[in-house]
Amino acid sequence: MSQNLDVDAKPSIEKEESMFVQKKMIADHFDRLANAKESGKKVVYTFVPGNLTELMLSFDTLPVLPEINALQAGMRKMSGEYIAEAERHGHSEDVCTYVKCDIGMMLKGNIGPTGQKIPDPDLLLLSYTGCFTFLKWFELLRDRYPNCPVAMLHVPYQGEGEYTPEMVKYVVEQLKREIIPKFEKVTGTSFNEGALKELLANSALAENDLVWVLEAAKNPVSPIDSYFGGVYYIGPIFTSFRGTPGAVAYYKQLRKEVEARVEAGEGPITPDGPMGEQKFRIVVEGPPNWTSFREFWKMFYDEGAVVVASTYTKVGGVYERGFRHDPEKPLETLAEYCLGCYTNLNLPDRVGMIANYVKEYNADGFLMNSVKSCNSFSSGQLVMLREVEKRTGRAGAFIETDLVDPRYFSASNVKNRLESYFQMLAQKRAAAQAEVMA
Repeated sequence: MSQNLDVDAKPSIEKEESMFVQKKMIADHFDRLANAKESGKKVVYTFVPGNLTELMLSFDTLPVLPEINALQAGMRKMSGEYIAEAERHGHSEDVCTYVKCDIGMMLKGNIGPTGQKIPDPDLLLLSYTGCFTFLKWFELLRDRYPNCPVAMLHVPYQGEGEYTPEMVKYVVEQLKREIIPKFEKVTGTSFNEGALKELLANSALAENDLVWVLEAAKNPVSPIDSYFGGVYYIGPIFTSFRGTPGAVAYYKQLRKEVEARVEAGEGPITPDGPMGEQKFRIVVEGPPNWTSFREFWKMFYDEGAVVVASTYTKVGGVYERGFRHDPEKPLETLAEYCLGCYTNLNLPDRVGMIANYVKEYNADGFLMNSVKSCNSFSSGQLVMLREVEKRTGRAGAFIETDLVDPRYFSASNVKNRLESYFQMLAQKRAAAQAEVMA
């Protein structure tokens, strides 16, 4: 979920108005963080999946998301240094590289992407949604900030493929008894349900436009890349801005731009300008590599491959299934959001999602990006690949990279595998056309 559109950009990159809007949102947010202590604003560290942004904003607190800090460091080519620093302090090579990057960044002063120091937290808010690493990560943060209060929201795993009313009630009770009282104590203010409802109404508006944008990839010529371009699109809604008027305005502008590309029959904007001919439509599972993000993306559009759907752009909310934040049931809707996050889905549900994407978006194939240090995404991916192939009749591909550790991105290996895969898809297409002609 990239919050900073400019970190991996070069002067030649083409930008649309929505990119400038988002960039200003980010800059303003980090300015507020840098001045938090002087302004009296309280700072809350939390994670993207199952985040309670609207609740945080209803208490007028400032969110900080450690995994966003890590991926931004990766795009700024600084993650390798931070990871090395964490390993020098005893962290294993096999630990999630988001964790090591974040810890290393803190050890070196916790300087954010705008060059300003990120303030220490006033509250550590752990919303646990399926990723066990989050628990260990927060233990490390708790050790680093021993005087900072901790609030944990335990979200039951969707082992049976759906959540139940009992699960919703369980999460709501935690919100009432554990989370909200911690916010009241830290901020010195009472819970304002009216403010929360207003924020949730804004969230639903932004979510409507985001879903429209992502589903625009169903057009014969996709106006977006739903993986590489998609990480920019999801930035505001998955992080610090969901529920704000700024997020509503951003998604209105983004939708306007994508609508114009649909009407013109144009493809997505890439770092090298508008994409040319779309030869292959691909679905991608797994996070992207951030340390070589632009190079990774170029391997696709150079081959005429556009990603029409991805699971990673659902890590902070699977909105196309119909979920919207509902201001009429504020705490229940927060619980349902947490329960429905992608990281909280079981493997059969994830397989079904990928297979449906292949069919609904008329994809030629799909790709599994196995991330070395991310077990939440990578566990079971080979089994998932075979099952999706069986269900769809479309060929899958498998590559291996990492989140933010530059040691585990081999550009030549990834490029060779992708080129071989696209050649295979082209041969399959030619064979199918020859069979039709015969």
